[in-house]
Order: sequence, then structure tokens, then C-alpha cells
Amino acid sequence: MQIMGAGKPATIYDVAARAGVSKSLVSLVLQRSPRVSQQRRDAVLKAIQELDYRPSTAAVSLAGTRSRTIGVVLDDFRNQWFVDLLTGLRESLQDQGHRLVVADRFLNTGLDASPVEGFLSMRVEGIVIAGEPDTDLAIPASTPLVIAGGRVAIPRADTVANDDRAGGAMAAEHLLALGHTRLGFVGASSAASDERRTGFSAGVDGRAEVETVVLPGEPTEEAGSRALAQLLDAHPEVTAVFAANDVMALGALSELAERGLRVPEDVSVMGYDDTPLAATRYVGLTSIDDRSVEIGRGAGERLLARIADPTSAATEVLVEPRLVARRTTAAR
Repeated sequence: MQIMGAGKPATIYDVAARAGVSKSLVSLVLQRSPRVSQQRRDAVLKAIQELDYRPSTAAVSLAGTRSRTIGVVLDDFRNQWFVDLLTGLRESLQDQGHRLVVADRFLNTGLDASPVEGFLSMRVEGIVIAGEPDTDLAIPASTPLVIAGGRVAIPRADTVANDDRAGGAMAAEHLLALGHTRLGFVGASSAASDERRTGFSAGVDGRAEVETVVLPGEPTEEAGSRALAQLLDAHPEVTAVFAANDVMALGALSELAERGLRVPEDVSVMGYDDTPLAATRYVGLTSIDDRSVEIGRGAGERLLARIADPTSAATEVLVEPRLVARRTTAAR
């Protein structure tokens, strides 16, 4: 790691002097303007590197130029679903020179501050709400907005999400094909969990018995453990469990281990989201891939389109999920 000197940070005037150009031309290079010759652009970029110049995003915004910054509000950093979503967002936005600024809506709740307020003070060009949006988020109508992964509609906001009902139906079909006739569902109080449970029940379509436990609160690992405990206490005959997401499925796996039940010999378990943890060889969790990279990529594309045309009608795009079978499910 290189440690820089303790002198004053370089200014745009220092860059201009080093490159032998005007301050205005340096600004044009920072804005990626096509009106600058390649020779002068190279000279400015070389000066920026030599001086370790860091332009102020806030200053650029206040100067009236584009900030090239997109704000992303996450439900919870602990949910690995966001890893692939952010990858897709970055892929779709980086070619246009946009950077991502990410905030967790629960991280600073004790400060009584919304992450949206911070984004607006930075003059972001648009906002992506990743997950279920809060109805009390005060986002100006002039700010381009896309919901990624959530299904709660907000006027004028585009939505790019996984088809959760189709994914729930896939989970049901998988377990039925393995010969399970006593099924369980564990979920939490979220719109995604409700959609997946609805799809699961519809997919079973009376061909098996389905027992359901939905706990209030977030779909966490601890909630998955508690929900499965309640399910098995009331219905020990259940041989296969579908959890609303991979995190809850991990909690279910822990509860089964504590009870001395084998997976998948005694109980098959599957989750949703196909997070990186599910794919590890140690866990090997059967899961429904929500294709969150595609959701992120689609959200970025929709946001760019809304920035270009803020008055366009809001659209909803559903991404088709797919089943990823691993070692936590087996034939009965």
C-alpha cells in the first residue's frame, strides 16, 4: 500500500498547470466530453495520475455538471442476495461512467436519518431500491427511481424483479417429483416470502399436504430455525421443507442438526435466491436461482432509460427463475 505525503491535496488548477491546459479543459476531461483531443486528454489524465488528484463529486454537482452517481438502498447487508444484484448493477452502469453509492436502510436507524436524504444531498442522478421499499421514503418525483427485487409498487418507479410465484411453483414441483407428500413452508413477513408461499401452494395443487409457518419480522437465519422448530413440533411427519430464502434455509438446517435429523435422508431442505453460500460444497443447498445478476443488470438499464426520459410510463419486468438442485434434497 502506498502512503501519500502529508502535503495539501492537488487541485484542479494544479492538474491544469501540470498538463499545460486550462482549468476548463480539465473539467471537460472529467466530464468525459468528446470535444477534447486525445493528445490533450492523455496529458490531463497523466497529470491526474502523477498528482493523485481526486475530484470532489459534491463540487462537480454544485458546478452544475452531472454527478454520475447512483444511490442504492439495500434492505440488509447481511443478506448475500445483494452480492449478485450489485454485480449486475455495476455491469450495466459502469460503461456509462456511473458509480454506485450503497447504503443499508437499517444501518443508521438510531440516527433517525434516511439513506435517501444522504443520496439527495450528493445530487445522485437516480436511486435504486434493492428489496422491499419503505412507503415512508421521501423521494422527490424528479429523481429517477427503480425498484430491484421488490414487488411493492411505487408510482412512477420501474420495477425489475424475480417471478417469485413461478419460483415457488418450481420448488413444489421439484419436491413432488422426488416423491414427498408431506411438505412444509417456512417464511417471514415480507412480500417476497408471501409470493413464494403462494406459488408453492399453487404448485402443489392438492397433490400433497402442505404445512406453513410464517413468522413476523425479517427472513433471518434465526427466524428460519424458530419457524422450522414450530413446524416440526406440530407436524413431525413433514419430510421436505421449502424456506422463503437461503438464509432461512440455513436456520432450518441448523435446527434439523440439533434434533439429530439427517439432510436429506430424513428431511429434504431447499431455499430461494441461490446465494454464494448455498453453492458452497459444505452446504450444497438446493435453491431457486432468482437470477439476481440479471435483476441488477435490468434495473441499471431501466434506470438509465428513466434518466434519459423521466416522463416515460413505469414498467414492470419479471425475470424467470430456475431450479438449482444440490445435495440437500433427495427422493423419498
